[in-house]
Amino acid sequence: MAGNSRRQGAIRKPGTKKGAVGGSGGQKSKGLEGKGPTPKAEMRPGHPAQRRAQAKARAERKREQKTQGPDLIAGRNPVVEALRADVPADALYVAIGIEADDRVTDAVRIAADKGISILEVPRDELDRKTRGAVHQGLGLQVPPFSYADPADLLRTARDSGEPPLLVALDGVTDPRNLGAVIRSAAAFGAHGVLLPSRRSAGITAVAWRTSAGTAAKLPVAVATNLTRQLLAYAKEGLMIVGLDADGSVDIDSLDLATDPLVVVVGSEGRGLSRLIRETCDATVSIPMAAGVESLNASVAAGVLLAEVARKRRAAGRI
Repeated sequence: MAGNSRRQGAIRKPGTKKGAVGGSGGQKSKGLEGKGPTPKAEMRPGHPAQRRAQAKARAERKREQKTQGPDLIAGRNPVVEALRADVPADALYVAIGIEADDRVTDAVRIAADKGISILEVPRDELDRKTRGAVHQGLGLQVPPFSYADPADLLRTARDSGEPPLLVALDGVTDPRNLGAVIRSAAAFGAHGVLLPSRRSAGITAVAWRTSAGTAAKLPVAVATNLTRQLLAYAKEGLMIVGLDADGSVDIDSLDLATDPLVVVVGSEGRGLSRLIRETCDATVSIPMAAGVESLNASVAAGVLLAEVARKRRAAGRI
């Protein structure tokens, strides 16, 4: 009968207890608790989406490594502008049988005066060297860009005797936008441009061309971690201001313009990243007419930098 201690199996023998008998110790309730949102597929170890993302990142790194060699500025106007701006160059390529005009003559003369090698090559070879760009018979080979250290930007700014003005780019991947921002930064008195090491355009022939050679006059640095570098600048007394469509102040009310300043420009699509926005002391918007959604990143940067320069002139800071 049940409970008869002499009956085999009626009671447990010492040392044979299985599991908790005095309560679950809270394990049952913990098992009912939520474990948070499901991570994105590319964040799950071993998931096919993660493997695809890793493969894409490796391919991007390989492409970046391939573009670190000599690059060519293509086109008659860009080549002449680059030569006049003292862009460092190794060789001037001229297509055989080119129809010369003033720009070709100027390019050859300036290159000869600077001691740059002048090489005549078949047009199809120039097509290959410029990767199919519209070169108009001229290509200027430039060496890999020599980036400055982020600390150098601040030293350059302080040596100028003016309140430091730096421009940082957060995920701007179009080299044309990069070149245009560098050109605006040089035009409106900035002392340097800071790029992140990942997810950013670099100084390629396209950026050289768009900058009209100003990349040779303005130091450009690369930060391993953009957020950390901005915080380092903040500790040195610089205010961090980000361009944002929903900014905390508009451009007309930017009282920080005359202070030591870092202007942060977001990417073409998503704008400022979350961490960078949280790092900013203020975010600034540009008032626009109704019906206009947003400005190109480089155009918005030019507008803000022009206003900063105006306010500094009015305050006698430059």
